[in-house]
Amino acid sequence: MADHLIAPHGGELVNLLTDIDRAASLKTESRDWPSLDLNARQLCDLELLLSGAFSPLQGFLTKADYERVCGEMRLADGTLWPIPIMLDVSEELAEKLSAGSNIALRDAEGVMIAALNVEDVWQPDREEEANAVFGTTNREHPGVAQLLDRTNPYYVGGTITGLSAVGHYDYKLLRHTPAELRSEFAKLGWTKVVAFQTRNPMHRAHQELTLRAAKEIEANLLIHPVVGMTKPGDVDHYTRVRCYQALLHRYPRKTAMLSLLPLAMRMAGPREAVWHAIIRKNHGCTHLIVGRDHAGPGNDSSGQAFYGPYDAQELLQQHEAELGVAMVPFKLMVYVQDQDTYAPIDEIKEGTRTLNISGTELRNRLAMGKEIPEWFTFADVATELRRSHPPRHQQGFTVFFTGLSGSGKSTIANVLLVKFLEMGGRSVTLLDGDLVRKHLSSELGFSKEHRDINIKRIGYVASEVTKNGGVAICAPIAPYDSVRKDVRSMIQPVGGFLLVHVATPIEVCEQRDRKGLYAKARAGIIKEFTGISDPYEEPVDADIVIDTTKLTAEEAAQQILLHCEKEGYVAGDV
Repeated sequence: MADHLIAPHGGELVNLLTDIDRAASLKTESRDWPSLDLNARQLCDLELLLSGAFSPLQGFLTKADYERVCGEMRLADGTLWPIPIMLDVSEELAEKLSAGSNIALRDAEGVMIAALNVEDVWQPDREEEANAVFGTTNREHPGVAQLLDRTNPYYVGGTITGLSAVGHYDYKLLRHTPAELRSEFAKLGWTKVVAFQTRNPMHRAHQELTLRAAKEIEANLLIHPVVGMTKPGDVDHYTRVRCYQALLHRYPRKTAMLSLLPLAMRMAGPREAVWHAIIRKNHGCTHLIVGRDHAGPGNDSSGQAFYGPYDAQELLQQHEAELGVAMVPFKLMVYVQDQDTYAPIDEIKEGTRTLNISGTELRNRLAMGKEIPEWFTFADVATELRRSHPPRHQQGFTVFFTGLSGSGKSTIANVLLVKFLEMGGRSVTLLDGDLVRKHLSSELGFSKEHRDINIKRIGYVASEVTKNGGVAICAPIAPYDSVRKDVRSMIQPVGGFLLVHVATPIEVCEQRDRKGLYAKARAGIIKEFTGISDPYEEPVDADIVIDTTKLTAEEAAQQILLHCEKEGYVAGDV
C-alpha cells in the first residue's frame, strides 16, 4: 500500500534516530564534548530533521549547501531546497569547534537529543542571506528581525545522529512523524491528499474552501497546522487546536484528518511556499493549498507589502513538475447574504450583497467583547476563541515606561500604581528600575549585555503578571530599541502591552538630578551612563509619549489611564 504514496523529496524518507545501544554510547562519549542548549527555533528544526520532515537533509546545512540554497534554492548536489536550515552558535562555542569535532545538542531541560558531527564552522553575511531568502533587510519583517538581531554570529554545519525524539506533552494523538502519517494514509487507502497549511484559527470560509478544494480534485484532506513558532501576535496553538477539533466533524466522515506540524516558520513568502510543499510531500501529500500572500508577514510601516499577493503561487507553480506536488490556489471566500452560503469571490455577480470580517476586525471584536456572527464562524469555534481571548477589560496588561534617568518615569509609575489600586479589580505590580536592580539584578553591571539581561528579566516577570490577569507597571530606563521590542513580543501573546516614552529633554533631566549623576558622568567618574557616554535610542513605536515639562506626574498618569480606557483595558461595570 505504501508504494502507491508519493515518494519523499530526494527519493527516500530520512530517519536520523539511532538505536538504543548507539544512543547510550554517544551519551557516554559526549561527556567530553561541547554542549548546546537549543532555543525554541533550533529545537523545531532539529525535530523535523530527525523525523524526516526535512528529507533529504541529514543535518544542518554545510557552507556549500548554505551558499547554494541562498543563491539558487538548491543544495550543493542540485536538489531543490529554498530555506537555509542552520545551527547558529556563539563566538565562544564556535572557537571550540573544527571539522570532525562533535556537539551534544540538548533541549531546554538539558536532555541530550542528538549529536552533531561538525563539518563546517563559519561566520555568514547575514544581510546577504536576508536579501536572498526574504528579499529585504527591513527589520519590520519578523524573519529578517530574527535573523539579523536574534541569531548567533556563527553557523555550524554537519550531520545529525538522533538519540531520542523531541518530546511533547500536548496533543500526543495529533502529532505524527512523516512515516506515521504515511502509514496511516496507506492503511486508509489515501493516495491523493491535499494539505492545508495554516497558523490561524479556521472559520466557515476556511472550512468551505478546504472542502471545495478536496472535492474538486477528488482528494482526501489533511489539515496540517503549524504548532511551532509562527508570527508574533498569532493565536496560541492550544487555542487553535481546540478550534480545529471543533471544526473537524463538519467534514464528510473519514475524508479529513488533523495532524500537527512543529515547524518554525520564517514568513519567507514565496520561498516558504516551496518549502511547505516539500515538507507536505515528505508527509505523503500530493497537493498543497496556497493562498494570497502565503507565509507572508503582511505590510511594513508604510503600508507596502513585502511580497506580491500571488508571488508564492507563481514560484511554487514553477517547481510543480520537479516536486510532483500540485498547487491548489486559495480562493478568497466571501459570504453571500441572500443565499446564506460562501462562494469564491471571482464567482460573485456584480451587485451581489456579500459580507466578510478581516482578521483585524475579528481581533477587535474579541478584544472589545463584541458579537462574532454565526455566518462568519461556527458557534463552538467562537466559544473556544472567547475562552482564550476574553475582552480586554478582563485581560492583564503591562504599562512599560522608557526614558532617561531623571525623566520622571518612577514618579509617574507610582502615581499610576495608586490610581489602579484605587480602581480595584486587578492585582497591580510595580517593577521600578532601581528596585529591580536591587532585588533581581544586583549582580549585573551596566554594559549593553547586562542592561539587556536586566530588561528581559523585567519583561519576563511582567509577562507572568500579565498572563495571570494582573497589571504590571515597569519603569526602567530601557535605552535599547531591540530589547524593548523583545519585551513587547514576550508580553503581547499573553495580554496587553503599552509602551510609554517619557520624553523629557536631557537638559531638564540634568537640572532635576539631585544625586549629581549627570555631573559625575560628564566628568568621567561614572562610565556607561545613558545619554552621556552610552546611547539612548528613542522609541518610534511608543503608544504614549509624555512631556513632563508640560504635565505634572498626576496629569501624566491620567493621560495614561485615559489611553487604557480608549484601548479597552479599563471599563465600567459590565
